[in-house]
Amino acid sequence: MAKNEVMRENVTSKEPPGGRWMIVVVGMVIQLCLGAIYAYGAVRIYLLEYFKSLGLTPTALDMTWPFIIFLGIFAITMPLAGPYIQRFGPKKVCITGGALCGLGWFAASYASSPFMLIPLYALIGGVGVGIAYGVAITTSARWFPDKRGLAVGLTVLGFGLSSALITYSTKYMVATMHMPIMDVLKIFGVAFFIITILLSLYLRFPQAGWTPAGWTPPAPQAGVAPKVDFMRNEMVKTKTFYGLWLCYTIGALAGLTAIGISGPVGQEVMRNSGMATAEITSMVFALVLPFAIFNGFGRPVFGALTDKLNPRNTAIISYVLILAACLLMYTFYSSVWAYIICFSILWGCLGGWLAIAPTATASYFGMKDNAKNYGLVFTAYGAGAVIGGIVSAMAKDILGDYKPFFLIVAVLAIIGLILAFLLMKPPIKKTG
Repeated sequence: MAKNEVMRENVTSKEPPGGRWMIVVVGMVIQLCLGAIYAYGAVRIYLLEYFKSLGLTPTALDMTWPFIIFLGIFAITMPLAGPYIQRFGPKKVCITGGALCGLGWFAASYASSPFMLIPLYALIGGVGVGIAYGVAITTSARWFPDKRGLAVGLTVLGFGLSSALITYSTKYMVATMHMPIMDVLKIFGVAFFIITILLSLYLRFPQAGWTPAGWTPPAPQAGVAPKVDFMRNEMVKTKTFYGLWLCYTIGALAGLTAIGISGPVGQEVMRNSGMATAEITSMVFALVLPFAIFNGFGRPVFGALTDKLNPRNTAIISYVLILAACLLMYTFYSSVWAYIICFSILWGCLGGWLAIAPTATASYFGMKDNAKNYGLVFTAYGAGAVIGGIVSAMAKDILGDYKPFFLIVAVLAIIGLILAFLLMKPPIKKTG
């Protein structure tokens, strides 16, 4: 198919059937499938039991590696996929990524050790999510120049709510229906494969220069440089890019680690508080839903704040919350209420950064090369996942509990505050 034919297939001058908000709804459901990785903290409990039944004795780090590598591969793949979204259009790229995501979950059911989860689950699934993740975000951003933060936040809402849906579905199938965990993984794999492929067929970009009816771009404010488009090679020469990347890394590190260790930390805290084992198990699962709600709705909330307050001020708010949450957890490590408050905030702020970062990228560097630009910015997410996952697992294996990790994150939040204040400013494009 010729290049111009490909673009005609993926571009429309009219709103899609059902209106442009349907793009957000479709993207949200696709993200729901892609975000199942966030349920790994609960799924790993059953996987650990399965591996122990095979005579294995995995450590905390052994069980964390698949999660770390999945997120790392996800973050590495996304910038590589960015140019293809522009070249082949959102539909074909999302179909490819969604199919690989489903295949990764299905292949995970054949793992015989935590190590085998890495090639079967983390590699295949991580590549799939990395290919598909940016598609819905870029598509929503193009259809909503007037409400970009809100639209992007709502689109990635599905990614955040996925952890609750997958966790409770897993618990129901294993505990109530008595299905082996490996059969559950097969079911998820088939479901994700079918759902993402079908919904991808709906995705289209608006024609260049399209604007919503009745809306005109706001005039530049006096004394403020007019917004211009930066290509990726131009973006990386700005201090703004490095400031945004480092700030995103810190936000992702705090939030992704919270998701990965929320179950084990909850068990530690509740055990320290004197709760019985049965109560602990019940409460850890019960808290998945409120944590996921904070994570999911943190995205549209912080997205809307970014629209109103600008990316830098919203980033500063997130760091103040992360700092307060970590100091609370470190100070009251045996308090169940401190645990609930801390992890609600950390899950919510991760959701917030998944709205702040793409909105900031579009706001600072324009939409012309947005798929490539945000793909590169998104590598910060992978860096945060890898660093946070390794440090938190080592804290457990070496020091005996996760408590010291919260002091580390508190210090990083202070660094993030400083970086956001100094560097997250609209860049000025050099000419000549």
